[in-house]
Order: sequence, then structure tokens, then C-alpha cells
Amino acid sequence: MAPTSALPIWGNEATMNLNSLILTNIQSSPYFKVNLYELKTYHEVIDEIYYKVTHLEPWEKGSRKTAGQTGMCGGVRGVGAGGIVSSAYCLLYKLYTLKLTRKQVNGLITHTDSPYIRGLGFMYLRYTQPPADLWEWYEPYLDDEEEIDVKAGTGHVMTIGEMLRQWLTKLEWYCTLFPRIPVPVQKSNQQRLRERQFARPVRVAGGEEEEEQSADRRIPDEDVSFGEAARMSRVRRSKTPERRPRSPFRKKSPPFDIAKEIEKERDRQQRDGHSRSRDGREHQRSRSKDRHRDDYRSRHRSRSRERVKSSRHRSRSKERSKHRSRSKERSKHRSRSKERSRHRSRSKDRTRHRSRSKEKSKHRSRSKDRKRSRTPDRKYSKHEKSSKHRRSRSKETSFERDLRKEKERQAEKNS
Repeated sequence: MAPTSALPIWGNEATMNLNSLILTNIQSSPYFKVNLYELKTYHEVIDEIYYKVTHLEPWEKGSRKTAGQTGMCGGVRGVGAGGIVSSAYCLLYKLYTLKLTRKQVNGLITHTDSPYIRGLGFMYLRYTQPPADLWEWYEPYLDDEEEIDVKAGTGHVMTIGEMLRQWLTKLEWYCTLFPRIPVPVQKSNQQRLRERQFARPVRVAGGEEEEEQSADRRIPDEDVSFGEAARMSRVRRSKTPERRPRSPFRKKSPPFDIAKEIEKERDRQQRDGHSRSRDGREHQRSRSKDRHRDDYRSRHRSRSRERVKSSRHRSRSKERSKHRSRSKERSKHRSRSKERSRHRSRSKDRTRHRSRSKEKSKHRSRSKDRKRSRTPDRKYSKHEKSSKHRRSRSKETSFERDLRKEKERQAEKNS
């Protein structure tokens, strides 16, 4: 791959494989949006790391409250209450936006000015490179002795090598998780670390470094030189712990006496018998006490149950009486409403009758007025009178006719 080309990214290129809550806090952070926006080059970001980064945690000290949270809402997953995201993770994401090349990443992990520049370089590789390629990147630095304080507020100092060995085998890192490593890759990393640990040179007395060898290893005769056996014996002696010499003032144990041992055994048996009898009595007493307690509890429970039943019965009777009183009130209300409706209908009938009577009286008064207005001005002719008499005759009875005829006769005589 050409040195000028960007290092390929593994996983989710949109999120850099970061936790969603951390990424959201980074993108909304004023430090990232304002201060880091002005940095445009790789060297400017390195200078900012040198002056601003003091730990490698994702959150600032005391800004994230995880007390009382468990499970997925706990501190491991980072999906609970968020806090103030650290400057280290803001600068890590800023490096990701620059699309670093392989040469620039090598410059980060071999930088000599600050261990935090190297730490962010290794963390950039942990988030962006395939898990199978991490061993090739980390293997030359697994024994690096440079110390770095990774905890916010100080208090957790480790070497670069220890940090890288932890990142190769574990996912947890201070309230967040690194990208998952497949199980076969993780097993191979652990196996390589074990082999590397066994093959690590050890210091011997005299300042010389030799590889670890088993104590029962035999040196071939042709390989033995002058003084080799003595040197190997010194090495074995240094590995084996020294034994303390016995003190001359140590007391000797008295001779064994069978009769005394038999008497001691009898005394022990008698003591055991007394203790057992006492234990049996105490056990019986405790049983009687327990039975008395059980009887008292059962009585108390039965009384409490009866009280509960009686209270339930009382409450039910009260509810029934309330229901009856409510039903009575409802029936009274219904009867009152019926009476009101009847009274309303009667009042309506009365008003109607009164209006009709008033209309009839008005009609009668009008007819009377008409008759009065007609009588003084107009004189009816004989023909009209006879027509009226005829009309009236048809309506009169026989008695009335005779009476009327008699009156007419008298009137003619008088005339």
C-alpha cells in the first residue's frame, strides 16, 4: 500500500465503531465543534493532544452518574446517563476525520514527546483495524516499559505493554466497550501471550540474563565446560527457598504414657455425655417453646382471619345499606320527576283551556258588536224577516212553534 494513501477502516465507517452515546456527546461537544474545528492538519492535532490530554477514559471525572444502574443501563455499556466526554476521545475522533495514513499512525505510536500521543495512536488502531491485524501492530510494543496514567483524576498507572496486552484480550475499558474480537482470534492472542511469557528472559544473580529452564533439565556431557556444573547448582540454589536451621533450644516432646491417655479419653467421654444431655434438654425446651410459639401464632392468625372476615362482613353490610339508601333516593327522585311532569302537563292543559275560553269570549264579544252595529242603521224587510223565521222555524220545536204563532196572532190583533 502506498504511504500516502489512507489506512483502510474496518467496521462501521460512519461511527468509527464507537458507542452511540459517546459519539453523540462528541459530536455535540462545544470543544469538538468549536476548538477542534479550527485544527486542519495532523501536526496541529498532535500539539493539541500534548497540551490537553491527561488520561484515556471516555468521560471526565465526576461527570457521569452510574450509581444504582444495572444491566444494560450500567456503566459497562455506556447507554445510561451520559456525562462530559473527555478531550482524549474528542481528539481521537478528530484523528479519524483526518483519515490517517499508515505512516502517520506509525508516527503516533512511536512518538517520544508524550505517552498520551502513543496511547491515542494505539487506541485508534484498536477501534479502526481488523481484530486479526492487531497482533502485528501491537507485538513489537508488548514489553514497552513507558508508564502512562490512564484514569481520570490519576490513580491507575500502567505501562504501555500492560495496556496493549489488556486490549488484546479484553473488551471493557472504563465505562465503554472496544469492538468485539472473534473467539478464534482472541484464543490465538491469548496463546501467543502465554508463549511469549514463557520465553521471556529472567535475571539471575550476577546480572546475567538467561531463559527460564526447568530444575530437572540435564545438560549433555559434550556441552559441559569447566565450571558449568557449579554455575547451574548456584542457579538451582537461588531458585529453591532456603531452609531455616533448627534452633538448639527447641524443647523435646515428653514420652508417650498410655495410662494418662486412657484417663483423658474417659474424661472426654464423660464431658461429651454431660454436654449431650444438656443439649438434649435445651433442645426439648426449645422445641416446647417453638410449639408454644407456633400455637400462639396459629391462634393469632385465626383471630386475625376472623377479624378480617367480620370487618369484611361489616363493610359488605354497610355497602348494602348504602346501596339500599341510594335505590330509595333514586325511587323518590323518579316519583318526584313523574309528579313534576304531571303537574307540567296539567298546567299546560289549563293554559290551553284558558286560551280557548278567552278566544271564545273574544269571538262572542265580536259577534255582539256586529249585531249592535247592524240594528240601528239597517231595517230588515218582511222577506228577510220571513226567511229568518223560516230558518229559525226549522230549528224550533213544536211547542215553540205554537207559542210563536200565538204571539203573532196577538200582535196582529193589537195592530
